[in-house]
Amino acid sequence: MFPQTAELLSHSQHDRPWKHAAALHFQLSPEELIRQTVERGMGELDDCGALVVRTGRFTGRCPQHRYLVRNAITNDQIDWNAINKPVEEADFDTFLSRIIQYFQGKELWMRDAWIGASMRWRKRLRIITELPWADLFCHHLFIARESAVEEPFDWLVLHVPFMQPNEPLIMIHFTRRMILITGTAYTGEIKKGVFTAMNYEWPQEGVLTMHCAANADETGETALYFGLSGTGKTTLSMGGGRWLIGDDEHAWDNQEIFNLEGGCYAKCIHLNPDHEPLIAEAIRRGALLENVVFRPGTHTVDFDSSEITENTRAAFPLAHVQRRVSEGRGLPPRHIFLLTCDAHGVLPPVAKLSVEQALYYFLSGYTAKVAGTEAGVLAPKATFSACFGAPFIPLHPVRYAQMLGMKIKAHRVSCWLINTGWMGGPYGVGHRIPLPVTRAILSSIFSGYLHHQPYRRDALFGFDVPENIPHVPTEWLRPGTGWPDQQAYQQAAHQLAMAFAENFKRFADRVDQRILQAGPAV
Repeated sequence: MFPQTAELLSHSQHDRPWKHAAALHFQLSPEELIRQTVERGMGELDDCGALVVRTGRFTGRCPQHRYLVRNAITNDQIDWNAINKPVEEADFDTFLSRIIQYFQGKELWMRDAWIGASMRWRKRLRIITELPWADLFCHHLFIARESAVEEPFDWLVLHVPFMQPNEPLIMIHFTRRMILITGTAYTGEIKKGVFTAMNYEWPQEGVLTMHCAANADETGETALYFGLSGTGKTTLSMGGGRWLIGDDEHAWDNQEIFNLEGGCYAKCIHLNPDHEPLIAEAIRRGALLENVVFRPGTHTVDFDSSEITENTRAAFPLAHVQRRVSEGRGLPPRHIFLLTCDAHGVLPPVAKLSVEQALYYFLSGYTAKVAGTEAGVLAPKATFSACFGAPFIPLHPVRYAQMLGMKIKAHRVSCWLINTGWMGGPYGVGHRIPLPVTRAILSSIFSGYLHHQPYRRDALFGFDVPENIPHVPTEWLRPGTGWPDQQAYQQAAHQLAMAFAENFKRFADRVDQRILQAGPAV
């Protein structure tokens, strides 16, 4: 079903697209890539030895510029929608030919790596880029693989930021296993392009792919953390005395969970070494920092500055993280946490979910944008991203939910909704839940404390909320009691419940009625 890219390309004019390059740098070390970047004036070193670069006009992903090739195989497989937009085979071939022509006479960097820590399921990547620091990113984010230039590979990524610098264009061809990225130097497009490819391929082989973090305790008991950007996946998985498996992308087969990656791509805006010591320690010599600025007159990074973007990033290998599971694999999880940053101040900091509720909130993928984070957002705005990763899932969301549901039942996983957002009022009125409070909640779950405490059923949302948790203000477990205006709370809660119900209508004809009824009672 999935032919080797190298074999397929050998029968076309696009065999070995690097063959006419003026110079080809293959599998260079991080030290050499950093040296080349600095010598070419593409970056600077901070006072810890990390490489600081700017990605130019685009400082985040451009999902509106991404297209998936539609052909006889993918036409009935892809969930075509506003995110999964189709492009025809002929257009892909034309675009590929332009890239091959552009490569002629250019200096290129090429890297072979693995995607997937599972020896059974891992795939061979080949990434070609025109930026040495993008190659450094790939060295950090993917899993090291020893190879030679002529060895075969499964997936080919062509990363060409300067070909059309003002017009990003990303195309993914699933059956020919190719990813084309032009017009943007934001390296997250490489990472998420490969993730999208695995979200297409592995589920069809019976392996669930997930946009989540994972960690384990000393005994090997694991936990998964699903969540959108800014909800705390990386922060919560890298701390609390536990061992990191990975902070963003994982898969789950019949025997284990495994990390897709070999590194982390962490948001570092407002990085606090006291609250996030593992991330702070990992940003050292060899790490890559994107779109941060220095304090005036120094080479010390000002992590509180959003002068370029709020989406400042740090890329580093897992080897930089002291408490990590080196093999990148773990047992099926004991706990699943669905993280949301509720800027409406309505949801409790923790709620226990039934299997049906877990699948309802997994399919909903709720968080909230707050005022000031995006043009035109003047008040908290509910945002729903199916499976906590809609831009990366090419198959229908219900397919991933069905696989997750079977695994939750088979392994008797406990499921929880964790709100890392606001209490006592919405954004601008209430207070953000402190990280130590969220960590105290997780500790109470891991220790088994919450398995023996009384719960109350939330009348509107239907989930169960603990009556008390050590180090958590009791009024926060009843969110409405902390609001100065009870009528305003009731209105905000009803509006959020209605938003859930309206969003879930698109799944109504494809899910079990028990899942449909597991949402808010509106």
